[in-house]
Amino acid sequence: MYTITLFGFTAVFCLLSPTSLFSLIQALPDPTLLLSAELHIEAASDTYLTATLTRRELLLGRTMFEVFPDNPATPEANSVHNLRASLLRVLETGQAHQMAQQRYDVPDPNRPGQFVVRYWQPRNAPVFDEHGRISHILHVATDVTETVVSQQLLLASQQAQEQLLAEAEAQRQRLHQILMELPTSVATFHGPDMVYSLVSPGYQQLFPARILQGRSIREALPELIDQPHLTYMNQVYQTGVPYYGTEVEAWVDFAGTGQLKRRYFNMFFQALRDVTGTVDGLLNFSYDVTEQVEARQLVQHLNQELEARVQERTREAEMARAEAEEQRNRLLRLFGQAPALINLFTGPDHVWTLVHPGTRELLQHRSLLGLPRRQALPELPEEQHEPLDRVYRTGEPVHMLETLRRLDRYRDGQMHDEYFDITFQPMFDATGQIEGVMSFAVNVTERVRARQQNEALQAQVLAAAQRRAQEREALFHILADTPAAVALLRGPQHRFEYVNAAYQQLFPERQLTGRPVAEVLPETESAGFLQALDTVFRTGETFFGTELPMRLEPTQEGPGQEVYYTFTYQAYRENDQIAGISIFAFDVTEQVRTRRQREAERQQLHTLFMEAPAPIVILDGPELVYQLVNPAYQRIFPGRTLLGKPLLAAMPEIARAPIYQQLRRVYETGETLVAQELPLQLARTEGGPLEEIYWTFTYQARRNAQGEVDGVLVFAHEVTDQVQARRVVEEGGQQARALAEELRAANEQLVRTNVDLDNFIYTASHDLKAPISNIEGLLYLLQEELPADGEQGQHVAPTLTRMLGSVERFKRTIDHLTEVSKLQKEHDTPATSIDLAAIIENVRQDLLPLIQATSAKLFIDVAARPPIQFSEKNLRSVVYNLLSNALKYHSPTGRPG
Repeated sequence: MYTITLFGFTAVFCLLSPTSLFSLIQALPDPTLLLSAELHIEAASDTYLTATLTRRELLLGRTMFEVFPDNPATPEANSVHNLRASLLRVLETGQAHQMAQQRYDVPDPNRPGQFVVRYWQPRNAPVFDEHGRISHILHVATDVTETVVSQQLLLASQQAQEQLLAEAEAQRQRLHQILMELPTSVATFHGPDMVYSLVSPGYQQLFPARILQGRSIREALPELIDQPHLTYMNQVYQTGVPYYGTEVEAWVDFAGTGQLKRRYFNMFFQALRDVTGTVDGLLNFSYDVTEQVEARQLVQHLNQELEARVQERTREAEMARAEAEEQRNRLLRLFGQAPALINLFTGPDHVWTLVHPGTRELLQHRSLLGLPRRQALPELPEEQHEPLDRVYRTGEPVHMLETLRRLDRYRDGQMHDEYFDITFQPMFDATGQIEGVMSFAVNVTERVRARQQNEALQAQVLAAAQRRAQEREALFHILADTPAAVALLRGPQHRFEYVNAAYQQLFPERQLTGRPVAEVLPETESAGFLQALDTVFRTGETFFGTELPMRLEPTQEGPGQEVYYTFTYQAYRENDQIAGISIFAFDVTEQVRTRRQREAERQQLHTLFMEAPAPIVILDGPELVYQLVNPAYQRIFPGRTLLGKPLLAAMPEIARAPIYQQLRRVYETGETLVAQELPLQLARTEGGPLEEIYWTFTYQARRNAQGEVDGVLVFAHEVTDQVQARRVVEEGGQQARALAEELRAANEQLVRTNVDLDNFIYTASHDLKAPISNIEGLLYLLQEELPADGEQGQHVAPTLTRMLGSVERFKRTIDHLTEVSKLQKEHDTPATSIDLAAIIENVRQDLLPLIQATSAKLFIDVAARPPIQFSEKNLRSVVYNLLSNALKYHSPTGRPG
């Protein structure tokens, strides 16, 4: 069983063989590597090979750091260090690790020593084997190079656009300053209500008593409502077509006295547009020509006046025209300083009569002034000259937005694409005839290119999103067929968005899709699963649950039951925000119950082994590590630590003994070995002397669930004492027989000695009795013959007493010797049924004088005893000796009892 993390956003637990696992890795849609626990590459997906420009045979068996070293040109990326730290973290913690976005360039196979820029979103996750140990690491590295490069391009574009906006703002400020300094009347209006947004000092001087800024023209100058000026302004605002009026009459209260006064103005209304080209205001250039008009009117009405008066007025008119010409020149200078490219063309051939400085900068190394436009710009096609012809012919302005002009800017034959917002406006002479065309052009190349780049980036992002959608669809197809139970939850309510067939089978009677977990699976709250989902959604940290219990609610199909699941909750993101949680789960109820049953059986067997009187050990793995040592075995080696140590580490002295090779053969072949009385040189304590210990062994192979040998069971019994005893018996047989012969001869000699001793005792006791009796009689005679006072002398009486005592003791000694002799002669007396009470009573009668003399008390309680099979004389001798000794040698301070 493997626990695998797939596709960089979730984990899958499935039963796969290594070959199937490698095939699955190769087919994954995301760039994926399968690394061993030693960080060697064991499998790679086809998408990984494509993304890294390499081949599978160059990867397998090597570490990533050998195949993909750091790019020396980007030491700040620190790619190898970051990846190694993440992999080691997975090995140490056993938890998946989502790395931050990394720049990790890959070697260019077509340019040795060069690298191809790559950005990745790596994720490393552990792969667990059936024992719960980390066997592999799954490295999923999503190639986000296109996205990162697109973001960088977009950022550069935004920065360029911001710079352009800043420059435009600076130009706007310069233009504002120029307009404010013009000697003419300049004002700008915003919105359809024509609200004053800019008022030059020259314009304000016309109305010194009025507040104009921020007010609509109807509100600031209500007397113009019935005059044609507002009509002209509305037409320009609605159509965008400029208006140029000469000597327009206006009746306004200029002085603020309430009296309207007539003045004449040359007016120019130009539409102002926002960045989208929509008209959002007006520009008003006006200058007062009242004096010129009034002068001309006076000339016309006073033509009959005196010539001097006419000449005087004519001179005044010329001066006025000179002043007007000067104003016109000042206006031209203003146009030359404007950020828009303002150029003037006269005549049907559009001869360049005014060249804007920006135009000269754009078309360097080229003569423009005085040349027809077609001659000055021969690289332009004919259709780009035609709008000027149409304006000159019809008198109607032409507006073009973001029109392309391919120009040879530096006269080097290289064409450059430039984009302009252009207005061609007719110019009229004093008689109202078209004399030329004025061009207003704003270079919008950077804006167009920025928009094109944005559109391209949006297309790339859309393509990437479509690829993601396709990958997601492919993932759903894969998940639908996987044996793992897979579900996708969306939102903080954990609403089921997708469940595969395996997940639906876990709850066959429930409708899951579209419903929250808490509603459709209420038992998840009491089991703590719902809280775990909330934590994952809030923190984004993956939750791994292994064999967690859950109590299912009762259904119509049957009562509730406890089930167990192994699963992973992992957050998935959309637009860098947690959108939901993916679930990969297995119903492991049967495995848990089976394992618990096996564990109970194993514990029972372990208890049996530990309580067994025979020595038992279990050696685990190829190194034969002591996995179990029962007390009976440990008592054989009281001074050695065995549990948890390999056999050779615990008992190095058996390394060259045949027993070790026999153990290895049992582990390798699985064949049982029985050894009888096998001698081994072993030390019972750590560092102690070697002893020859004899064993009777049974070595039996232990097998795992797959039938493979994974250890050895040892049943041992020490037989050292038995072997040595048998050897003593076998080796000392003749000595025993010789000893028996010696014992027989000694017995015969002892019998003869005993006979001689009996004869001696009998003779001695018989021969000594007469002299002792004579001595005793003489002492009594002496005692009778001594006078009474002599008998009571200081020394005579004590001496006689001691002499009589000695004679008495000597007589007892002779009696005892006689008794011993009698006992030795009677030791072969045959056993008969004896009444113990009668024997004791007979002895009591014999000892009655001694009992009375010592005031002893004799208690007898043997009536309930059955008759005894023994020699009567011998038993009587034993009882007699016991009682007589007790009476004779009792404590002098008390009486026997």
